[in-house]
Amino acid sequence: MTLPPLTLYLAAPRGFCAGVDRAIKIVELAIQKWGAPVYVRHEIVHNKYVVDGLKALGAVFVEELDEVPPDRPVIFSAHGVPKAVPAAAEARQMVYVDATCPLVSKVHIEAERHHEAGLQMVMIGHAGHPETIGTMGQLPEGEVLLVETPADVAGLVVRDPQRLAYITQTTLSVDDTAAVVAALQARFPAIIGPHKEDICYATTNRQASVKAIAGRIDALLVIGAPNSSNSKRLVEVGRAAGCGYAQLVQRAAEIDWRALDGIRSVGITAGASAPEVLVNEVIDAFRARFATTVELVETAKERVEFKVPRVLREPA
Repeated sequence: MTLPPLTLYLAAPRGFCAGVDRAIKIVELAIQKWGAPVYVRHEIVHNKYVVDGLKALGAVFVEELDEVPPDRPVIFSAHGVPKAVPAAAEARQMVYVDATCPLVSKVHIEAERHHEAGLQMVMIGHAGHPETIGTMGQLPEGEVLLVETPADVAGLVVRDPQRLAYITQTTLSVDDTAAVVAALQARFPAIIGPHKEDICYATTNRQASVKAIAGRIDALLVIGAPNSSNSKRLVEVGRAAGCGYAQLVQRAAEIDWRALDGIRSVGITAGASAPEVLVNEVIDAFRARFATTVELVETAKERVEFKVPRVLREPA
């Protein structure tokens, strides 16, 4: 049987960012150094395939510190944690390693600096997301106000409109965040923004690559987890850029082939916590059903690399 023709537009950059790569290495090196089990507070990154792979090596994932035996090491996820978490670990004399992405840590430092200058913070982010919880937990309660949409800005009750600064979750949509920032600046003209954009380079690059292919594809598949903020934003960016069908899938088995019936072109990208092996799995699934041509669309080159903490580079 002759397979129908299909062009796959493979977005680049895609997949692992430097912060995710570093966080995974931290867990692997911790297991090598201290042996299994090593505990990880929250999923190290939001991807089931990655988490399952680390479980097989000896990582145990928990949600709270009190689930960790005091004599075993614990790692804090790439999303960051409130200040109370490492303080509690120190109180219990636990060995811990902080795998917070350095770009998230930059936002934490920024928030502290503004707080020390007497400013109240406004955070643009998603309620309940681990990164938002971690960032808001850097300062005393009430010092960080959370907004998600321009409409939220209208309802903000602040201490002093002249003494405000804003920060953002690193994995948001660049376009959506711009609308919220505009609303903040319109209502609070004196509000201070970050010295450098809080949204991380990887989020920005992956969204730009989706925009570059959105106009020439019939469908977009984003490989990523349903609890991955940056992956969900890629779906939204694809739709906003004109792609009529954009879907988040964790693996090839989740592809809705009926929805793709009659298509001639598909874009493929992956969230920052999705490994390339899952991209290849999806490409292979298309090759089994279509006479597939793969075209790479690269909009940026990434050479960022973050070192793992010194404690993991020292002998046991």
